[in-house]
Amino acid sequence: MPAAQAATNVVFVSGAFMRSIPVADLESLAQTGQARGLLADVLALSKQKPADVAKLLNQQLTLPVVLTSRLLNTRIGEAILTRVAQIVFPLKAKAYGVPALKAGVILGLDNSKGSLSAISFLKAYPTSEMEVSIPALMAIASKASSIADLVNFFSNAPLDGLKGEPTSTK
Repeated sequence: MPAAQAATNVVFVSGAFMRSIPVADLESLAQTGQARGLLADVLALSKQKPADVAKLLNQQLTLPVVLTSRLLNTRIGEAILTRVAQIVFPLKAKAYGVPALKAGVILGLDNSKGSLSAISFLKAYPTSEMEVSIPALMAIASKASSIADLVNFFSNAPLDGLKGEPTSTK
């Protein structure tokens, strides 16, 4: 069953600066390997190969819907979603980031028969415009010198507050 509403634009925001990339352009890139419009310009400026980005957009993650729903509703799941929702949330509605992420993941998995990609997530995202906060994204990127650091940030750090122990700084 298709989503009643789906993201039609990914909006990159930094202060008063806003730029939208249509989800249709991302979907076209995923299907053809060819970028168009602003997306083509962004990829060229960032020296990213369209084929590499298309591969990322098409990467599938297979998860059981019920188990994923349960996990997202645990304290650990909520902690991870809260961190991600600082970066990605409905345009001008940051307070609704966590429920929107949950809906996008669960509906995306359900609509794609237990498999989720960036495109199926966007097609299931419950608002027409998904904001990406450039400052929040850059803050995360500056803390992560590797993929392992990103995994640590999004998985281990939320656990610190759940252990009942004060976190130490070294």
